[in-house]
Amino acid sequence: MIRLARYLTLCATLLALLAAGCGQARKAPANTAVLATSATPAKRITLRLGYFPNITHATAIVGVSEGIFARALGANITLQTATFNAGPEEVEALLSGALDAGYMGPNPALNAFIRSHGEAIRIISGATSGGAALVVQPGITSATDLRGKTLATPQLGNTQDVALRAWLKSQGLSATTEGGGDVAITPQQNADTLNAFKAGKIAGAWVPEPWATRLVLEGGGKVLVNERRLWPNGLFATTVLVVRTDFARAHPDVVRALLRGQIEANTFVNTQPERAQQIVSDAIARITGQRLNPQVLATAWNNLTFTNDPIASSLKKVANDAAALGFLKLDNLDVARIYDLQPLNALLRASGAPEVAQQ
Repeated sequence: MIRLARYLTLCATLLALLAAGCGQARKAPANTAVLATSATPAKRITLRLGYFPNITHATAIVGVSEGIFARALGANITLQTATFNAGPEEVEALLSGALDAGYMGPNPALNAFIRSHGEAIRIISGATSGGAALVVQPGITSATDLRGKTLATPQLGNTQDVALRAWLKSQGLSATTEGGGDVAITPQQNADTLNAFKAGKIAGAWVPEPWATRLVLEGGGKVLVNERRLWPNGLFATTVLVVRTDFARAHPDVVRALLRGQIEANTFVNTQPERAQQIVSDAIARITGQRLNPQVLATAWNNLTFTNDPIASSLKKVANDAAALGFLKLDNLDVARIYDLQPLNALLRASGAPEVAQQ
């Protein structure tokens, strides 16, 4: 894996060269699909892709580990990858130009879109639905029992953090971003959350898989809220694939190649689940130094749906919840513009697969 610091250095060098040798690029009209035009890629292009060492990013892990992305991109495109703990730090890498594309939750994607006034990124595909839950200590039986307790999330403002705060609010409980209110929320790395939960230092956590399952099987917790029960048909976006608009406009052929890899990787995950689980387990062990318990992996896997559909219908509620909590300022932006699904749908249509909805 290429370290993020090396990306930042590379990015700074490239920007300096571009500034010296090129005029300022013209922006496409605001409502223009960023991949609608054709461009001839250079002979050698590097695509820098980010993702998490987490089973909710199984599509990305399989695509990288099995060489699916590399084959789809072809010999003239070099794939470089970086891993992240949670969405906000990956957003910073995208906005700084250190990444070209990345797998992340819908909240960080919205944050990047809104912070850049709708310019910086587009969601071009889904990857995963489901796989998030609030797991609590055995003695907690309702939201009321959480008053005065401390809960954890992966990172302030990330997808699970917003989901927890929105749910608490719906239950009449407050939680400030400073850790105050009726329920204190402590954003921390998932591994730290598991240890804190085992030690009884926190009452629970709203986390993605496999951490929700680990809190149950290894920490003796129980699921108080399975997030899929809060959504119509149990479907909501957990992981989506985003791309920097500047990169997409400059290299639409590269992005279409990445989408072909995305579709192939998801097909692999869905048709060979046991093999995919082993690949994901090996990759997580290699990246984090810790191997998942096979029972944890298998149990958590069953709570996920791997789909190319970004489930755009779930985005509006996510955006409204994040805005109500103060994480986003929508400023009358049309959040539906965050999607550019035309290239994905063209590929799905060509393969005879159902297209996905834009909103």
